[in-house]
Amino acid sequence: MNLTLTRSAARFMRMMLAADGTPGSGFRLSVSPGGCSGLSAEIGVAAQPAENEACVTVDGIPLFLTAQSRILLHDVTVDFVDTMTSQGLVFHDPKQVACSTSSAG
Repeated sequence: MNLTLTRSAARFMRMMLAADGTPGSGFRLSVSPGGCSGLSAEIGVAAQPAENEACVTVDGIPLFLTAQSRILLHDVTVDFVDTMTSQGLVFHDPKQVACSTSSAG
């Protein structure tokens, strides 16, 4: 699996893990088809992967990903934006034309 996290995306994920996680926790990133870039996501922090998830470590960050998410995120760059109009993860998928955002909630 080839997944790239920008520095700001990695910083955001580390901050969420520090705020809501415990040792061994991971960043849950559940991606499904949808959104303007073809991807929509739900995010969170979990103590361990669910039965249908695998732990994939990217830049030292444990990501809990379903099989579908691993397929959809292949060759994707995940960024984090914080602007006046938008805040959240942005997926740059070379297989798509536009981008999508999601936010923590």
